[in-house]
Amino acid sequence: MAQVRRNRHLDWPTVLLYGALVALGWLNVYAAVYNPDEVKPIFDFTLNSGKQLWWIGTALVIIIILLVVDYKVYEALAYQGYLLMLGLLLLTLAIAPSIKGSRSWLEVGALRLQPAEFAKFVTALAVAKFLSQTNLQNQTWRDHAKLVALTLLPPLIIKLQDETGQALVFAALLLAYFREGMSPLILVVGVGAGAVFVLTMLIPPPWLVGAFTVVLGAAFFFNQRLLRRWPVPVGVWIAAIAEVFSVDFFINHVLKDYQRRRIQVLFDQGLDPRGMGYNLNQSKIAIGSGGFWGKGFLEGTQTKFDFVPEQSTDFIFCTVGEEWGWVGAMVLITLFVSLLLRIILLAERQKSVFGRTYGYCVASIIFFHFVVNIGMTIGLAPVVGIPLPFFSYGGSSLWSFTILLFILLAIDANRKQDLMR
Repeated sequence: MAQVRRNRHLDWPTVLLYGALVALGWLNVYAAVYNPDEVKPIFDFTLNSGKQLWWIGTALVIIIILLVVDYKVYEALAYQGYLLMLGLLLLTLAIAPSIKGSRSWLEVGALRLQPAEFAKFVTALAVAKFLSQTNLQNQTWRDHAKLVALTLLPPLIIKLQDETGQALVFAALLLAYFREGMSPLILVVGVGAGAVFVLTMLIPPPWLVGAFTVVLGAAFFFNQRLLRRWPVPVGVWIAAIAEVFSVDFFINHVLKDYQRRRIQVLFDQGLDPRGMGYNLNQSKIAIGSGGFWGKGFLEGTQTKFDFVPEQSTDFIFCTVGEEWGWVGAMVLITLFVSLLLRIILLAERQKSVFGRTYGYCVASIIFFHFVVNIGMTIGLAPVVGIPLPFFSYGGSSLWSFTILLFILLAIDANRKQDLMR
């Protein structure tokens, strides 16, 4: 009873935002599979919308369990859960059937789950516990090695399952580490390397080398003090030049063919319009055809004739853009931004380092999915196949994001108890 009374402090604005996203997602899943020539009700279990309703119902049961369980369990069993998840990921790699080239789905009867989705909240709990026991600013090299291992082991196994998009999500945890004291230099280096990569795809390498050299010379000319510390800017220049000349090797000799084509299509969207570029082109046509107000619920022609593949999962945002237009898209984006800001507020008001770090991990993971999923549907990010949180069709996705969020809400509802620990 005491646990139930403490959960009266549940953050209801976050719960309402969650409910709004799930409900709107369900409606748009129905719109994505709606067939005017064979009209079926939204509750029909032969449709993805009917199946999604079942997933929503089971997610509500999961929420009740998460809020009833003593919130201290999430921290106490974080490492044990992490080890179990590593074992499950390895088991999946060993026995999972190949589905569209990926070995990441476990089938138990009619139930099909993707352990990679659940690895996100398990890893978030593990790194939150680790950072609650050690300060990032005072860590030894052994501590750094442990944190790197905790962060990288799950995505490495997931990458072996050929789920590159799901593996990339774990990079978002760097944002949480930055909040806990990680040197901003790491983020600066990461952003700089990304910028050089993009520039290399757009500008011929000789021109880029010349531009970097001019910038370095101008920096020395206008700031004489840099000459005294010349190894640092020269080192940055050498690193940038080395990356420029390694991008071509990386794309042509390291990436798989389909990965290379996805990156090339991102920078030349007229490339391979009937192959790798098809999804992106049809996605942009669908969103653009919606105009300002949209065509109306169940009135999307791109949707009805299945021009956009995976429209109820990875490309669900196309349905929003076509049927609800710019206004609907902005409403959806506003809901997500509001949820992210609310999560950050919850994280900042935690009384424990564990709670705060976990909160930022939640925000980072949802932010990555939100930005990349919408970005890939409008041509601003490569198509990597990750769902829109709470919105896309899929039980594994809905369950994992529900658990991710409501563990934080359970911790937040009991945050005053941390003052007495």
